Amino acid sequence: MTASVQSLNSTSATGQGPLSGLTVVDLTRALAGPHAGMMLADLGARVIKVESQGRGDDTRSWGPPFVGPESSPQATYFLSCNRNKESIALDLKSEHGKETLKQIIKHADVLMENFRVGVLGRLGFSTEELHDLNPRLVILSITGFGHDGPEAQRSGYDQILQGEAGLMSLTGPDADSPQKVGVPIADLLAGMYGAYGVLAALLERERTGVGQVVRTSLLASIIGVHAFQGTRHTVAGEVPRAIGNHHPSIAPYGLYSCADGDVQISVGSEKLWRSFADAVGLDAADPRFADNSLRVQNRQELNQAITTAFSEFTSTRLLELLDEHGIPVGKVRTMDEVYQWDQVLSQGLLIDVEHELLGKISLPGPPLRFFNSSTGAETTRTNHQAPPLLDADAERIHEWLDNFEETQS
Repeated sequence: MTASVQSLNSTSATGQGPLSGLTVVDLTRALAGPHAGMMLADLGARVIKVESQGRGDDTRSWGPPFVGPESSPQATYFLSCNRNKESIALDLKSEHGKETLKQIIKHADVLMENFRVGVLGRLGFSTEELHDLNPRLVILSITGFGHDGPEAQRSGYDQILQGEAGLMSLTGPDADSPQKVGVPIADLLAGMYGAYGVLAALLERERTGVGQVVRTSLLASIIGVHAFQGTRHTVAGEVPRAIGNHHPSIAPYGLYSCADGDVQISVGSEKLWRSFADAVGLDAADPRFADNSLRVQNRQELNQAITTAFSEFTSTRLLELLDEHGIPVGKVRTMDEVYQWDQVLSQGLLIDVEHELLGKISLPGPPLRFFNSSTGAETTRTNHQAPPLLDADAERIHEWLDNFEETQS
């Protein structure tokens, strides 16, 4: 079942995605792991989601909103992170469930799990046991606070880690009002880092012939995106705090009110500053605003001057004017506006799938596209499947395993 780099490159030309031919066992639940699995599925991998019997993934019950028949309500949360997967329900505390999982693992390329540290080993699937079953298996393990260290055993949930890892201290209107991000960003980033690590381990496996363990955590995912806010502390000794909808190191850069709403601007160079000031009637040579450092130091006066200038414009006119002068500018869209936007639709960021209970539904689409440079053809996966009902693919998966048994006997 394992595909070589050469075969992966050849199958990507079919439009099934560059990971077509690879099999992933997804033992994860909630969001971080399922998001990683969906990323790999979007790239063409076959992802077998192993769920607990009766209940399934926790997110199947996370709502409202629920949609569909009252007898079988479907959580939109689950629909957000499980497209392009198959589902099989197993009791991993039973011998039958363990044996089925072992057979799947033998023929897989990747296994993903986000149990608390030590749980998978107690079920009989330690790293050593997994690699005894399949030496080429790449294992992705995601935890809350990391796999070792003094707090490794703590349960990790997104908002807790947004606070513990400092993100909430950087987010919100001011330093006294910590605010979480509007999506579970620690979970999502951990999933992204996990998928990124899996791809690197698969590439190394082509050289070494053996799989390895990829570890990440919600804590690491947030620290990993501290970016310049991190080095403000580690290098400059500052303790960054939230300042609302404005950039801590660039001015003017942020959200401003105008006559009938709000617009956002990003003035990131002296050339842009001069163009911006000329467009809205400010004095670019004002000594308070002569360079970016001064504009940051005098942000309050600068913002007041901009707000006064913007009060003469409607948002539509201001967007047109600043765009004409080459100033990065944009509006703040609601979610319904986003999914009606022609640019979003043009990028394949809204896809239609056929759900067994719900019929045709629309889902946010994959963020990556692939092109064959020699032919100019797009090779992005296009045959998307709806998130599965619990245990919907058990029969197909057992048939797949039986076929392996027949060919080996």
